[in-house]
Amino acid sequence: MRSVLILFPAIALATSPLLAAKAPVRHAAPVAATQHATVDPDIAKAVADTGRKAENRARDKYRHPAQTLSFFGLKPDMTVVEMLPGGGWYSEILAPYLAANGHFVAAVPPGKSTDKYQELLASDAARYGKTQVTPFTEGQPNQLVPDGTADMVVTFRNIHNLLGSPEQAGDGNAPQAFADWFRVLKPGGVLGIEEHRLPETMDSAREKTTGYVKRSTVIRLAMAAGFQFAGASDINANPKDDHDHPKGVWTLPPTYELGDQDKAKYAAIGESDRMTLKFVKPDPNAPAPAPAAPDAH
Repeated sequence: MRSVLILFPAIALATSPLLAAKAPVRHAAPVAATQHATVDPDIAKAVADTGRKAENRARDKYRHPAQTLSFFGLKPDMTVVEMLPGGGWYSEILAPYLAANGHFVAAVPPGKSTDKYQELLASDAARYGKTQVTPFTEGQPNQLVPDGTADMVVTFRNIHNLLGSPEQAGDGNAPQAFADWFRVLKPGGVLGIEEHRLPETMDSAREKTTGYVKRSTVIRLAMAAGFQFAGASDINANPKDDHDHPKGVWTLPPTYELGDQDKAKYAAIGESDRMTLKFVKPDPNAPAPAPAAPDAH
């Protein structure tokens, strides 16, 4: 089991499936040093579902969905917004997991992306029938769900898209997106981010061209929006990835942008090195955390 580094107090959420639900129950825990990630058995069951597409299940060894969602603190009665779900790799897990007692919302760009995502939903009504689709347009304010009603917002490998191209100044459309996420979350709500990791020693300009993003950039964007940094995990780290490929992250599987050129080499590396970060919207009514225990390491 990979270890998890918790840097800020963990906040447990107890929530209702409805958008107008009461505020979450709040608990505070002491700051801890390195802890072991514990996989929630209900999440593990959802990931092990043989009804998932075989090609998606084959990528679990790179994406560790049970560990990732457990680290974020996902519970079956939450209102969860998945940002920019793409082909629905995580939606295939989240939609049925939340169907009985929670509420799953997919935030998708209008137009072709929404049409394609709607086709996915229609392909398996039993799995996706309760999914709500809401429009998300980069660079403008978006009302994803009513303010203060989401328990969790998650996004997987999308921060580089929000940062934009070298032609876009500064942080591109990312600040507006983080502001949207902060606004729709309840106090104590969680923002979970997985992203391709650019080493801090590399040129930040690569964030706009390679798909890799620095951890410090994500933390800066989140904190500027008002979030507190609640923890980091190496669940999706890949030490084989040297972060320096001709076509950025798209050189690696599953994209293989170079086609058959050096394909065996990139297959041996596997999918990209990724950071997994957890942020919390501050809750002014939460009790103060207990003093941290001395770090024995």
